[in-house]
Amino acid sequence: MRVKICGITNYEDALIAIENGADALGFIFYPNSPRYITPKEAKAICALLPPFVQKIGVFVNESPKTIDKICKKVKLNLAQLHFEVDEDFISKLKTPHLKVIRAKEKSDISKYEGEYRLIDAFVKNFGGEGKSVDLSWFDGVDCSKIILAGGLNATMLDAIKRFGFYGVDVNSGVEASHGKKDAQKIDEFLKRAKS
Repeated sequence: MRVKICGITNYEDALIAIENGADALGFIFYPNSPRYITPKEAKAICALLPPFVQKIGVFVNESPKTIDKICKKVKLNLAQLHFEVDEDFISKLKTPHLKVIRAKEKSDISKYEGEYRLIDAFVKNFGGEGKSVDLSWFDGVDCSKIILAGGLNATMLDAIKRFGFYGVDVNSGVEASHGKKDAQKIDEFLKRAKS
């Protein structure tokens, strides 16, 4: 199972995540998030990272032009679109992207079926509040292209492994406080996810 550690705000946390086996790091460019990071700060962190680490920018209500500009400046691999987008928006975006479904009900999870997508629990403030998606929604669903987010922590991993998710995206579940990760929680989460 692939793991993205999201809400990275400093190099120390980035390094701890990588050294414990994280496949990707997430940088949140949404000013209202307590885990917000400026493109300049993210660029400084990314410049120090070893090769083969996926660097992902999380965006809310930004234009394709702004997303492309930030991703190019910071040298990100992927833009995570944490808001509703249409085909016109996607056609203007030059950066590889991942669509996010902010699920309110079971029928939401079938949106973008056949595409790799991230499914998060709907919260007004676009995530980071520890709210989980109802796992029963995934019974009988092909989850091989789904990345699960929302309220995840190490103790939940055993329960979600049976669904065969492509990956998981964790943020608050491995934090000591908003924007500061807990090394022990990261270590435990990644050990369980990769076992």
